[in-house]
Amino acid sequence: MPEGDTVWQTARRLDAALTGRTLTECDIRVPRYATVDLSGEQVDAVIARGKHLLTRVGEHTIHTHLKMEGVWHVYPRGARWKRPVHQARIILGTEEAVAVGFSLGITEVIDRAHEDDVVGHLGPDLLGPDWDAATAVTNLAAAGDRPIGEALLDQRIMAGIGNVYRNEICFLRGVDPRTPTDHVPDLPKLVDLAHRLLQANRSRAVRVTTGDRRPGRRDWVYGRGGKPCLRCGTLIVAAEFGAEPGRERSVFYCPNCQPSR
Repeated sequence: MPEGDTVWQTARRLDAALTGRTLTECDIRVPRYATVDLSGEQVDAVIARGKHLLTRVGEHTIHTHLKMEGVWHVYPRGARWKRPVHQARIILGTEEAVAVGFSLGITEVIDRAHEDDVVGHLGPDLLGPDWDAATAVTNLAAAGDRPIGEALLDQRIMAGIGNVYRNEICFLRGVDPRTPTDHVPDLPKLVDLAHRLLQANRSRAVRVTTGDRRPGRRDWVYGRGGKPCLRCGTLIVAAEFGAEPGRERSVFYCPNCQPSR
């Protein structure tokens, strides 16, 4: 599941393959941008902003978002793709490599000067160079009685947390995800934990929140519904949870380690 660390890693791979090189191929397979051709332009940078990717090409920015199913692959020129051709939403090629975005949730081309139109609403980026913990704490505190499990997914509060991290953060802080944010003790420590978890995983091939890399023991609660808690042995509860009907996400928690407040 793509979260801030996954997007950060993707940006690094794309940046290494594309930045400083001239595009020899630009094929955008989204109807609105099908006629856009940036071939002949140089890629200036590929950066992550929360869960968003910004590929800067000349006066333009290619804005993409992985959503749930998206992924970017980078191949040597002429190599066989690992995903079906019909899933490709954008192809960016240089003389040496081809970057392909498959099943992307968002693919659009905007004026580079207008990047704030698509990422300006985001809170401090947990993996960004301008991370601001104090602002993130202030934003989170303003959530009031909104459940902490919802607030942590709000990218306007801080950018980069997805469903895996929100479950793991709540467990590690001993908080039921349904707890009102204003009842959660020590929000600065929670924000610091979020920052440390994403920083620790940003360069790992496999995300680990427990410190144990063995399969089945990498996460404390996420995806472990009905299994014993790795800390106390109580069965992990799995439930659907969300502010809007039809947009619920799975939450996992230990009723013993994360008592309701």
